[in-house]
Amino acid sequence: MDTVIETHDLTKRFGGRTAVDRLNLAVPQGAIFALLGDNGAGKTTTMRMLSGQLPPDAGRALVLGEDCWAAAVALRTRVGYVPERPRYYDWMTVAEIGWFTAGFHPAGYWPRYQEWLGKFELDGAARLGKLSKGEYAKVGLALALALDPQVLLLDEPTSGLDLLVRHEFLASMVTLAAEGRTILISSHQIAEVERVASHVAFLSRGRLLLTAPMDELRRRVVRVRLRFEAEPPDPAQLGAVLTRNGSGKQWQAVLQDPREEEVEALRRADGIHDVEVSPLALEEVYCALLGRKEKR
Repeated sequence: MDTVIETHDLTKRFGGRTAVDRLNLAVPQGAIFALLGDNGAGKTTTMRMLSGQLPPDAGRALVLGEDCWAAAVALRTRVGYVPERPRYYDWMTVAEIGWFTAGFHPAGYWPRYQEWLGKFELDGAARLGKLSKGEYAKVGLALALALDPQVLLLDEPTSGLDLLVRHEFLASMVTLAAEGRTILISSHQIAEVERVASHVAFLSRGRLLLTAPMDELRRRVVRVRLRFEAEPPDPAQLGAVLTRNGSGKQWQAVLQDPREEEVEALRRADGIHDVEVSPLALEEVYCALLGRKEKR
């Protein structure tokens, strides 16, 4: 598939702190690409560079083949962006903020905004300052979607929302991706994003830990469990060891990029029993990756 968003050694510093450190990403067309990490991982800074609000200190960021900083104005008609904490003129109504925003965009924005209000069941006459967090978030998404964008950048879009609203919001992302849009969504709610993501990238302190399509990730990071009689196997022979634990004659390890032939050999080894290989949940993958990084 065509690459719609890409970064090449993208770097941003604030004083002596490196917020994003040589980040390399490739987001294919039609993907729901989840940028995952705790607060301070560099997700928002990355989003701000991709949306043309911050220039990089080194490297490049491209969206739809255009440099995000040099072509920021031109890209604003093709890229929808919803910040983590959107702030509008809260004295306006839901309809008025759309009409006001339409004045900055080409013809067609206003009727599309009205259409999205209907899809999201938003009352155009309601004051923005009186909306719930979920309704406020939907207004932000409606404003972004009224552009009819090819790309959506969503920075922590479910932050502060109730559980049901979060599930509805993320489910709507699947529909949007099915229409051909490419969605980059940053979040520290790792377990929730797992339901909808097609691709993931894990960040910690500005650095990329791992990126992969979801189906590939399930093969690249696995848990191996087994029982042994005398001596446990050497996990280093099986792949990159992220974690290792167990008790008694029970043994398990989390491996990145397991060597399949070595793992299969365990099933035939004397004194080794009940070998089980299984994928991990996204939260488990992140904790294992982060734990390995902290030990270095």
